[in-house]
Amino acid sequence: MEKEVLLGKTPEEIQEVVNELGLPKFTGKQLVDWIYNKRVDTFEAMSNLSKKSRELLAEHYEVGLQAPLKVQTSSDGTKKYLFPAGNLTVESAYIPDRDRATLCVSTQVGCQMDCLFCATGKQGFEKNLSTAEIVNQILSLPEFDTLTNIVFMGMGEPLNNYDNLMRSLNILTQEWALGWSPTRITVSTCGIIPNLKRFLQESKCNLAISMHSPFHDERLKIMPIEKNYPIKEVIHLVKQHDWHGQRRLSFEYIVFKDLNDTKEHIKEMARLLGSLRCRVNLIRYHNVPGIALKSPDNNTMTYFRDALNDKGIIATIRASRGQDIDAACGLLSTKDK
Repeated sequence: MEKEVLLGKTPEEIQEVVNELGLPKFTGKQLVDWIYNKRVDTFEAMSNLSKKSRELLAEHYEVGLQAPLKVQTSSDGTKKYLFPAGNLTVESAYIPDRDRATLCVSTQVGCQMDCLFCATGKQGFEKNLSTAEIVNQILSLPEFDTLTNIVFMGMGEPLNNYDNLMRSLNILTQEWALGWSPTRITVSTCGIIPNLKRFLQESKCNLAISMHSPFHDERLKIMPIEKNYPIKEVIHLVKQHDWHGQRRLSFEYIVFKDLNDTKEHIKEMARLLGSLRCRVNLIRYHNVPGIALKSPDNNTMTYFRDALNDKGIIATIRASRGQDIDAACGLLSTKDK
């Protein structure tokens, strides 16, 4: 029978385990320290626990930290890691960039959203990752000590795995675990409005919203989520929130050649966003096999950025990273792995 894992549990939940096993009360704090601060993957390595305690824990539980199964390294230094997720696997991408190092974390194996342009969506949905499987991508990363930022922009729609997402954010930001500032963490969503409302109230992490078109009919063709949660309603919701603190709001906009790269798109984006304090990240489309969409040229990307800036909307072009190992935006997939 599969053993329950301790990774992903709160100090209170770990203390319940300690109490149930009849271990000394202080063992709870020791376990939290070993798992979240020292990041050990076996009870045997927990040297300040008695041999009896370690054996009893190993009999009933697993730590839950699991090393990556595989790594691919891009010519630009990006690394794509394959992690175990039960009997499935999941990918995350490590992106070093001068004085920053960002990890793109996954929350699901596959995705339910079925966006036209995304390889993860073509894989289909297989399962929600547990809190342990989400956090493991971070704590078991060989480059963990270099990380400066975490983005939940990997495989899956984070707000469709809301409870495990929030438990993971809790582990990342609480002092008993990693103690990171929420402003070092960004959660990306295509706009699941009920859970987006909760996220805005229950978290202080940054938010990124996948727009990709400001027009309802056009967005619906490439993002089925538009039917239930139109981008206009998503923007209306985020406008109710105060964005004048450290928390940041951004909109992700993949640019497709001859589809969403016109003056009309720029004009409508400016109208929708108005004076909202936000940033637009322009992303060059990365070709997915079997999809007829095309990538724009450099001149189009530059024009789009400058035109948005001229209308008072801060816009930047996100550099494509890891494309040669299918680690760039929209390319993560474990379908054949």
